[in-house]
Amino acid sequence: MSADVIGFSLLVMGVFLIIGKLIRVKVKLFQSLFLPSSIIGGFAALLLGPQVLGNALAPLAGEDSFWSSGLLTENMTVVWEALPGLMINVIFASLFLGKTTPSLKKIWHNGGPQLAFGWTIGWGQYVIGLLIALLILTPFFDIPPMAGALIEIGFEGGHGTAAGLQGTFEDLGFPEAYDLAIGLATIGVLSGVIFGIVLINIAVRKGETQIAQKQSKFSDLQKLGIREFENRESAGTMTLRQESIEPLSFHFAMIGIAILIGYALQQAFIGVEAITWGPMTDTYVMTYIPLFPLAMVGGILLQMFLDKFDRFNTVDRRMVMRIQGLSLDILIVTAIGTISLSVIGEFFVPFLLLAVGGIGWNLLAFKLFAKKMIPTYWFERSIGDFGQSMGITATGLLLMRIVDPEVETPALEAFGYKQLIYEPFLGGGLVTALSVPVIYSLGAVPFLIFAFVMALIGWAVGIFYFGKQAVEPR
Repeated sequence: MSADVIGFSLLVMGVFLIIGKLIRVKVKLFQSLFLPSSIIGGFAALLLGPQVLGNALAPLAGEDSFWSSGLLTENMTVVWEALPGLMINVIFASLFLGKTTPSLKKIWHNGGPQLAFGWTIGWGQYVIGLLIALLILTPFFDIPPMAGALIEIGFEGGHGTAAGLQGTFEDLGFPEAYDLAIGLATIGVLSGVIFGIVLINIAVRKGETQIAQKQSKFSDLQKLGIREFENRESAGTMTLRQESIEPLSFHFAMIGIAILIGYALQQAFIGVEAITWGPMTDTYVMTYIPLFPLAMVGGILLQMFLDKFDRFNTVDRRMVMRIQGLSLDILIVTAIGTISLSVIGEFFVPFLLLAVGGIGWNLLAFKLFAKKMIPTYWFERSIGDFGQSMGITATGLLLMRIVDPEVETPALEAFGYKQLIYEPFLGGGLVTALSVPVIYSLGAVPFLIFAFVMALIGWAVGIFYFGKQAVEPR
């Protein structure tokens, strides 16, 4: 693959991001759903690529014609397919860079109720998924039981986690799981926004929101995804002088160091396993662990080092988030643009069962547990966790933005504290990364029992500990 092909593929990707933005500006439905331009652009690429436009034009123009692949050539598709697995490492390496880690006591007090609620939903997704796999997918469709992990991977983890596990799926002999997980992640984002807005409207009518904010109060510019002139702010702080090093280059390099630390950890784990428990038990799990959760650990370790030795505070969080946001946009548009429609079609019934099971569990958990676990500002706080459990963190933040636009409740702060403990494990963390290889190596039933116990612990702590505490309004 030549550098010219890779470069041109990136240019075309940028065009589809702009196409997604223009479509959102023109289509009011997409504005009302607050759909990211990357998702819209990804679907545009999918429709104009070889699987839709190419297949439609191939019989007319001939199999050897340029049009037989649509507007994406075979080489461009190969480049796009590799990008999600690379970008997810950047996203996870930057999760904690530039953040000041608060005390565990403060995290537990402020974010504990939402941690218990999110923990219950996350582990519950494994329980529901594995039950569907063991009772239906494996006996009737001959699908490996590890398909039961796809709900949590697609819904909680999102497109990035699904993309990061592509190599793991292939190594374990279930490559179709990648397309199913990407499809579930897409369904999760769409249903998260749709059902989230429905729940908000119902809560407003019932008076369940203390900060009642109807979507109609969003300005036209907000719906278009454009900041008002008076609300525009800097994308980052110039912590270094440009004649020394470009600040953006410095931050990109720091993220690269975090990824390299993660890579060193990955190779160390593989090496230790190869000379210790691996030969003794004939069970090898570390080989299948993807890089991205360890890149996150690398980011945490690097930040701990910076907290102690970087007296000039050279790492700016907003600058890191811009790199993270760019990587996420690239990941989503390329992952959706190259999703295999043939795989979704071949496994449509299993895909539908997993999607319905995941959505049903999230809605049920929200209605049954949220108010009992989070007694004060329960809706404003739990709607963010619901959004994250359906799609990505951004979905949760969007829903919280709708019900609490001026940040008058502790919802946003508590959500952030919850993420510090939650993300290293679920939603793309170590548990998410290990789930598939563990199920493959040890079996689905032991993991199902463990997931049920974890979900039960989250439920019990939420109901009987946090649910009994009165939190003072802020």
